[in-house]
Amino acid sequence: MPIRKLEPKSVWNNFYALTQIPRPSGHTAKVARFLVKFGKDLGLESFQDECGNVIIRKPATKGMENRKGIILQAHMDMVPQKNNDKVHDFVKDPIQTRIVKEKDGDWVYACGTTLGADDGLGVAAAMSVLESKTIKHGPIEALFTVDEETRMVGAKALKPGVLKGDILLNLDSETEGELYVGCAGGLDANVTFKYKEAPMPKGYKAVKLVVTGLRGGHSGMEINEGRGNANKVMARVLLPIIRKCKGCLVSFNGGNMRNAIPREAEAVVAVPADKVAEVSAIVSSCEATLKKELARIDPEVAITAGEVKGVKSVIAGRTGLKLIQALYSCPNAVDRMSLEMEGLVDTSNNLAIVKTEKGVISVNTLLRGSTDTLKLDLAEAVRSAFELAGAKVFFDGGYSGWSPNMDSPILKTMKAQYKKLYGKEPAVMAIHAGLECGIFGGAYPSWDMISCGPTLKSPHSPAERCFIPSVEKWWKFIVAAIEDAPKK
Repeated sequence: MPIRKLEPKSVWNNFYALTQIPRPSGHTAKVARFLVKFGKDLGLESFQDECGNVIIRKPATKGMENRKGIILQAHMDMVPQKNNDKVHDFVKDPIQTRIVKEKDGDWVYACGTTLGADDGLGVAAAMSVLESKTIKHGPIEALFTVDEETRMVGAKALKPGVLKGDILLNLDSETEGELYVGCAGGLDANVTFKYKEAPMPKGYKAVKLVVTGLRGGHSGMEINEGRGNANKVMARVLLPIIRKCKGCLVSFNGGNMRNAIPREAEAVVAVPADKVAEVSAIVSSCEATLKKELARIDPEVAITAGEVKGVKSVIAGRTGLKLIQALYSCPNAVDRMSLEMEGLVDTSNNLAIVKTEKGVISVNTLLRGSTDTLKLDLAEAVRSAFELAGAKVFFDGGYSGWSPNMDSPILKTMKAQYKKLYGKEPAVMAIHAGLECGIFGGAYPSWDMISCGPTLKSPHSPAERCFIPSVEKWWKFIVAAIEDAPKK
């Protein structure tokens, strides 16, 4: 069954339209034009700000002019991730979807790529409110931001005074029945080693190592699950090869997005010809160990090794070893759990990207933290690991988290509406991921904010999927909250 036939049809039709528009981070011009045209075709004020964020305004329904203005907010971009065997150009190709029946119900997946429900379903729901002729509402503004997945560019560039509303509903969280009132802040770590090349030692052969089969996932939402990190796995297998087999690193490339747990990595190492068999034994042993350690979370992990021809140079000196030692010692995954909210991760680091190219090794990590001081403390641990290895480290892209307001009027309204609809109160949560709310609070400190969404699993990976029944529940809840907006 095509997703356009799912309920609620308006939301799924709008989401389908978005799947046909390529929109990875950094390439949102086409979807922005689509949204501006969508708003103008409805006769609504629609425009882009200087950064490229799209803003659409819908006047209040007659008799609802005295209600507080609501801003429906979602981001236009999606994370581009695909399986190795999938041919797909995220800049040119639409997303193909499929419905899968599982034990707990029906889910929408993409075909070997990320689905883009993060945050395409948020955009689709806001579009459905804008085009609805039956929803009773006060003044509505839709804010569609650019490049949330890469340093929250649109949110940071939003200027004070552009939006007039009082309440922001962020449509970018990922479990139906949960209301989010706080989120982590973030910080990017950027590491560079410079290296020189030396001729391939005589009597050496080159071996290519490949790590595959890991699930990857969202570096905030799923960082606490113990999922394998391909860069960490590669460092683990390379260290004994370099030490025991007198190996020389040739190259290392793993991961491609700061906010995605890396699923795959490749490296080439040169070793004496009589050590090739020992390398194979090390790889087999490491793979067997990891299959045991990750059996419950990443059972498909695989490490392969094979000789490659044509390698003429290696990374000179001890730089390769120092890189691997630094990767081995770099903090990764959960660093500290929150003492304020049970089950919430406070600080974490995702060892996201490693690349060697033209004399430069670059490493990028994404640190998250609910507590700024603890996040900065973890950053010093990352800095120390790499500076001891001789690298240069600098930090950028930092933003603070969103502190919960348990006395929020919109929180009280939405809790009451959820209980009225479904007979129970929603869970009130904070999230160990970056939501744009934390940034919006700087430019619009008076906004009353909350985040909610349908149930998504494994965003930022090709296993991303949406639980179909959750979308209709979430949609009815949003509509009820909009119709019950408090008076000014």
